[in-house]
Amino acid sequence: MKAGIVGATGYGGAELLRILHSHPEFQIGALYTSSQQGEAIQNHYPHLTENFPQVLEEINPVQMAKEMDVIFLAVPSGIASKLAPQILDEGCAVVDLSGDFRLKNSADYEDWYHKKAGPEEWIEKAVYSLPELNRASIKGARFISNPGCYPTATLLGLAPLIKEELLVEGSIIVDAKSGVSGAGQSPSLSTIYSELNENLKIYKVNEHQHIPEIEQMLKIMGYSSPITFQTHLVPMTRGIMATIYGSIKTNITENDLWNLYAEYYRDEPFVRVRGKGNFPATKEVAASNYCDIGVAFDERTKRATIVSVIDNLMKGAAGQAIQNANIMFGFDETTGLNFSPVYP
Repeated sequence: MKAGIVGATGYGGAELLRILHSHPEFQIGALYTSSQQGEAIQNHYPHLTENFPQVLEEINPVQMAKEMDVIFLAVPSGIASKLAPQILDEGCAVVDLSGDFRLKNSADYEDWYHKKAGPEEWIEKAVYSLPELNRASIKGARFISNPGCYPTATLLGLAPLIKEELLVEGSIIVDAKSGVSGAGQSPSLSTIYSELNENLKIYKVNEHQHIPEIEQMLKIMGYSSPITFQTHLVPMTRGIMATIYGSIKTNITENDLWNLYAEYYRDEPFVRVRGKGNFPATKEVAASNYCDIGVAFDERTKRATIVSVIDNLMKGAAGQAIQNANIMFGFDETTGLNFSPVYP
């Protein structure tokens, strides 16, 4: 099947190229750009020299839809809301890595993203696709809204507790930290070397745009209270660690908690629950599609601590997009993604 990538010069787009290059079912058909038409991708990314013959092409939704079977939109928010409907109207499948179609309430999108929402018709049709939580709704879909990186780590960390209704309403606190690649390539004062090196920064306090996305999914799962969610930038390239706290309303033990997570994710190919007393680090999932989870329970405070780590560019973006596309078209969801993390 022919796959096109809009935004191939971004970090998420580069990861899509890396995965699709050896994918047995998808062939990279074309790379699209809004500003660098006619240039070879290797001019932007020298590490791709001789791997990709395609030059960057102009974005023409009608023509793209005619030539491709699926288009991956690895673009900033505000662009997909205009581009995706044009491609979808022409009958081509779309996997959107931006946040434009994740929120089902247009007013919420405009409040948190400070951009105009996309067409209601396509907001309703977009399938928010976190495979471990709603796999059945993905197969046969034509329009996938890929989850954000922070929501992926947070929701996978919380899902077993929510399913068993073990959490006290209003008790969830998420302390999340990300590598700088999550901010993209555009330079800013907070991401230049002299500001980031040997430093740790909190940002978007109480106003991160992923908060309503997490709360929307938690509500569907049965948890209706707002959460406290804070994000920090750390001096590393890749990775997210979400340290999640929640009060437990019944009498359990740490062993009970570990058994709950081990059973819940027993058959999930990309979620690995660590052994008792073992907690994951971001480097241990680098460049892979894994989410690693460690759990603890403090019987003194009756509070669970869940540590969930992913690579923000992989399970948090491109890897999950390929996982979703595999399911959408009926392929084994691990196709093209069965590789180990890069370590050290």
